[in-house]
Amino acid sequence: MDRAFSFLRINDRPAKPRTRGITEIRGPYYSVMGKRYLEDVLETMGPYVDSLKFAGGSFALMSKEALKGIIDTAHRFDVQVSTGGFVEHVLTQGSDAVRRYVRECKEVGFDVVELSCGFITIPMDDWLRLVELVQKSGLKAKPEVGIQFGAGGASEVSLLEAQGVQDVEWTIQRARRFIEAGAYMIMIESEGITENVKAWRTEVPAKIIDALGLEKIMFEAADPAVFGWYVKNYGPEVNLFVDHSQIVQLETLRAGLWGTQDLWGRVLTFKE
Repeated sequence: MDRAFSFLRINDRPAKPRTRGITEIRGPYYSVMGKRYLEDVLETMGPYVDSLKFAGGSFALMSKEALKGIIDTAHRFDVQVSTGGFVEHVLTQGSDAVRRYVRECKEVGFDVVELSCGFITIPMDDWLRLVELVQKSGLKAKPEVGIQFGAGGASEVSLLEAQGVQDVEWTIQRARRFIEAGAYMIMIESEGITENVKAWRTEVPAKIIDALGLEKIMFEAADPAVFGWYVKNYGPEVNLFVDHSQIVQLETLRAGLWGTQDLWGRVLTFKE
């Protein structure tokens, strides 16, 4: 890329496809997004976007033509496309629906199928079978794990507190089994950690990173204070999921160009 003001030094960022410092942005959900809107986003910030994630099954409301238009636009800018965790809804409709869902994900051009179960409970072996199904279909499996049962859909703090949280070691063990099964990436659900909590559970990501490293882990961080905290504590190479409206703000932090008082001028990289 012929970057404007290229005489100004910024932190070295590897070109795509990256294995660290991956940024996934939310697609249509809180705001409508079509192929022309997405094209505007990616014409300006495409080099810094690795993946586009649908949310809430929004793709199931669209025509196939509109959906393929969004997916094809993302691919033109070397951006992968993820389903988000909609499989939770599909699982309630039976095994045949799940197989048809994965098959159609492949047909319309998705690259990644996220496999979450924040609202439901399934046996671990069944979850691993979903990973296998997705991978045999030629797609990348991205299980989502967390510590909060009932996570998703912006539930109120009081409702989540009543559900309680799981032990972080159990979350780590599940994530490790998914990685051993060949999962492309593990998404860490933010609820119970930095979202819808009275106080952040900062020891949770610390334990996850200590056990599993950075490369296979992505944290939900769709709040500037949250993604700022991750960059501050784990550097510009931490993998993060943010809203598409936040891509510029996040990348200025990763690049060391700008930031809040506690981050300005303090995010650096060193290459020999």
